Amino acid sequence: EVQLVESGGGLVQVGGSLRLSCTVSGITFDDYTIGWFHQAPGKQREGVSCISSSERTTFYGDSVLGRFTISSDSATNTVYLQMNSLKPEDTGVYYCAADNLPVPKISYHNNRPDYWGQGTQVTVSS
Repeated sequence: EVQLVESGGGLVQVGGSLRLSCTVSGITFDDYTIGWFHQAPGKQREGVSCISSSERTTFYGDSVLGRFTISSDSATNTVYLQMNSLKPEDTGVYYCAADNLPVPKISYHNNRPDYWGQGTQVTVSS
């Protein structure tokens, strides 16, 4: 069974930081692009950042570039999203997803990964 399990969400003040984790099982980790997608209240889900561990490539959305950092650990099949300088508009549910291609930019823009996690809530307040 394919599982993507997110953790690390919570409540943080504006300008603060969080680190999200996504642990993946049931697939060959290095064959997939793993990404983070964000759904703000009342809005559609959109890409945040994606990574291919095997290809050593990443992609970031414009709104998070310079603030967020995605990384992966093939030994533990885990992808992380370090979120710094958080803004109120970052509030929402963050979903981890797996896409069976090694091109993070394409996975980001397609916004149709093969597998989704349950999501973790992030709330940014002042």
